[in-house]
Amino acid sequence: MRKVLGLLLLLSVVSAAWAQERQDTIVVSRDGTGNFRTLQEAIESARAFMDYTVTIYVKNGVYKEKVIVPSWVENIDIIGEDRDKTIITYDDHANINKMGTFRTYTVKVEGSDITFKNLTIENNAAQLGQAVALHTEGDRLKFINCRILGNQDTIYTGAKFTRLYFKDCYIDGTTDFIFGPSTALFEDCIIHSKRNSYVTAASTPKEAKYGYVFKHCKLTAEPGVDKVYLGRPWRPYAYTLFIECELGNILFLPDGTIGVSSLMKKPPVIWNIKIPVRVQMLRKGWRGANS
Repeated sequence: MRKVLGLLLLLSVVSAAWAQERQDTIVVSRDGTGNFRTLQEAIESARAFMDYTVTIYVKNGVYKEKVIVPSWVENIDIIGEDRDKTIITYDDHANINKMGTFRTYTVKVEGSDITFKNLTIENNAAQLGQAVALHTEGDRLKFINCRILGNQDTIYTGAKFTRLYFKDCYIDGTTDFIFGPSTALFEDCIIHSKRNSYVTAASTPKEAKYGYVFKHCKLTAEPGVDKVYLGRPWRPYAYTLFIECELGNILFLPDGTIGVSSLMKKPPVIWNIKIPVRVQMLRKGWRGANS
């Protein structure tokens, strides 16, 4: 009997220690009223390969930091207090010390099963080169009611065959501001062009069934921006599909994309047949960033 009572006591102590160590909610606040002052510190506090979900609640504030969610961090919900007042920002661009495009991110997500909700991710660098706000590498990532702001190359979906979901997001940029090889569904999002240029630059792999799919999105533009291409191919099997989207105030050019049709294995940008815009094929040669 004593052995049983001792075992039960030991189990209760271990359970209490585990409960104390396990934090289901972590609060980040710039003013020190939370568990951490920076988002990166909160992410680093998470256990590796968790089989339960942890919520990181980020209070309003401007968090100037480069954030990495490592590959061993999974099952985290990062939720802001207010989409427009919870801001993660940085200002690297490709021409700082020969940095190149792929190191300019403000937020890089390597882990899988991560959700971002109700916050802003921005790269507010001057327009001096490519400047990524969001760089994704993980699988099953969700972005709900977020603002993702930048200029050239705002969102880089950087890993083949990973699956991303953007819902009720506002995304803006100038050139190729959604680019990469991942499969991504954008649903009920606003896609805002800040310059006469290209919205997407997909590099869908040959083996992938889908690339970028925009469903029930609204495409808008800054005043004076009146000639926008929906996309151009970054690689030969580029795939971008718009389903029942609203054009807003943009005059999309009739070619849709620029490139060399003989190099394309399938039409890179395809509209749903319910929308009175013809399939956009490549007609002319093009050169430039991301070519």
